[in-house]
Amino acid sequence: MALLAGCSASDEGDGNRQAPEVGYVVVQPATVPVPIELGARTVAFETSEVRPQINGLIRRRLFEQGGYVRAGQPLFQIDASLYQAAVDQAAANLSSARASAEAAKVKADRFRPLAEMEAIAKQDYTDALAQARVANAVVAQNGAALETARINLRYTTITAPISGRIGRTLFTAGALVNANQTDPLAVIQRTDPMYVDMQQSSAELTALRQSIAAGGVLPGSTSVRLILEDGSAYGFAGTIEFSEAVVSEETGTVTLRARFPNPKGTLLPGMFVKAAFDQAIEENAFRVPQAAMQRDFDGSAFVYLVGKDNKAERRKVKADRTLGTDWIVTDGLKAGDRVISQGLGNLRQGQPIRPVTASSGQRVGVPKGGTAGGASEKPAAKGN
Repeated sequence: MALLAGCSASDEGDGNRQAPEVGYVVVQPATVPVPIELGARTVAFETSEVRPQINGLIRRRLFEQGGYVRAGQPLFQIDASLYQAAVDQAAANLSSARASAEAAKVKADRFRPLAEMEAIAKQDYTDALAQARVANAVVAQNGAALETARINLRYTTITAPISGRIGRTLFTAGALVNANQTDPLAVIQRTDPMYVDMQQSSAELTALRQSIAAGGVLPGSTSVRLILEDGSAYGFAGTIEFSEAVVSEETGTVTLRARFPNPKGTLLPGMFVKAAFDQAIEENAFRVPQAAMQRDFDGSAFVYLVGKDNKAERRKVKADRTLGTDWIVTDGLKAGDRVISQGLGNLRQGQPIRPVTASSGQRVGVPKGGTAGGASEKPAAKGN
């Protein structure tokens, strides 16, 4: 009987030792960002095509190609001789019209008392007054013609409409230009700040808006990070300014525009980049280590929990995306659940386990006194 009792106690102790040791983490709900990365292209903040507004022959180019120009800076000088002559002629016409108007006014003023005394016919006074008014109108017309001539004379000096970097020009001194030509003399682009246009699927954008409207998801940050063509991060953060209200018929995407500072000129118009930002914030989500997540044959996700009486509990969860080294679980867990992340090995539903916190640094997955494969190592029998 003593021998049988000893064997029974030994077997019971071996059974306790067979319970695998597992590491767990305690999960709590939190707000988790929903990051997104979109392909994008840089666009100049302002672009101006420099064009002539009059016809004429270019006399001089007044800028360095590829340099920086300021608004109002002279760029081209067109031959102004004809336009100066037009100004002189308009000024002379205006002087003549003013002299005629003065004479007509004096005549009307002289006829007025005579007409009142009936020394002359009232019709003569009416005609003189009408001629004075016509003369005043001619003065106004010639004044407008003089102003037009002066404007055209100013147009002989073509100035920069905006500040920015000016590109190459195909027109040199001696080239004949006109106001209706299709080719610009030069193009000026303002590159600080710089726009970045991103393309996002309209289906994704619609789903996000519906999630925000249903609750549980909040609008994200407007701050944008930029990844350059060589994979390096751009040193300045940008801000989303707006999204278009039109879906492209060719690509089915919506354009989002962000604004970035570009003091060093790193960004150039037309560059392909990637824009990353947190488009939304998910509430009451759980971050679970990737090692704890498993997939069933149908692709559904599940985890093992430390259940009642320290037994493994298998639970299905909803996990559609990752963030860093964690899966984001949006359904299936509650606050305080102990999710097993270490020693999963050959766990099964209802199996006794010995849980320890995953951060305790203890060895997990191998029963005490067992081998790496999980088999118990029993002392060899003494003698035979």
